[in-house]
Amino acid sequence: MKNPMNYLAQNNEVEIFQHAAENHLPVLIKGPTGCGKTRFVEHMAKKLERPIFTVACHDDLTATDLVGRHLMNKDGTYWQDGPLTRAVREGGICYLDEVVEARKDTTVVLHPLSDHRRVLPIERTGEEIIAHPDFMLVISYNPGYQNVMKGLKPSTRQRFVSMSFDYPSPEREVVIICQESNVDKDTAQKLVTLGGDLRRLKDHDLEESASTRILIYTAMMIKSGLDPKEACSACLAQTLTDESETIAAIERLIQIYF
Repeated sequence: MKNPMNYLAQNNEVEIFQHAAENHLPVLIKGPTGCGKTRFVEHMAKKLERPIFTVACHDDLTATDLVGRHLMNKDGTYWQDGPLTRAVREGGICYLDEVVEARKDTTVVLHPLSDHRRVLPIERTGEEIIAHPDFMLVISYNPGYQNVMKGLKPSTRQRFVSMSFDYPSPEREVVIICQESNVDKDTAQKLVTLGGDLRRLKDHDLEESASTRILIYTAMMIKSGLDPKEACSACLAQTLTDESETIAAIERLIQIYF
């Protein structure tokens, strides 16, 4: 995960993103944890030569956190732009990662920016900012975590050009792991096969799949000299579950490959 220029395209996502940017359209990216959504957005920001303002959304994130707030110093009160406002003013990509985790009032703020208006009203200052031509709104989420209370409304979804991501094919995943960790190809292939086995346990014994990200972390630990079994145990078995029986099952799988 060192250089976003190392991104390896899976399908035609680069072309779709570029066309969306040219037409000033917002983009929605959906896919499982650790499949490369954030890496892809960073890559496209670099490719388009635009600054990126990344926000990791969470339960307590409010519209104020995105837009900005009044602060005080020794000279009095002053306004400080939030990351969304900075992107709108300066012309950058505002990337809201796991947007469904944020409070519902945040999506209301996004609506006038994600249609033909491309404006950001700031109620506290009375300002209405017309988005810079290079401004682009990108949001992402993991459909596997969605529920009735944490989903995007159809009225919000239909404002975006949408792309669906998944884990790379085994062949591509081997290349990515070798590229990111400098581990040998044989080790990368073992990790990818092990990861595939763990993904098949998803929804049975594991709540979350073994992501490409965590396979890269495992490879990095092995490359730095840690015993492969210990690296797999620390990065995979212990990370993916707290259930002792499931950990033992994963450890048995690790023994097969290492």
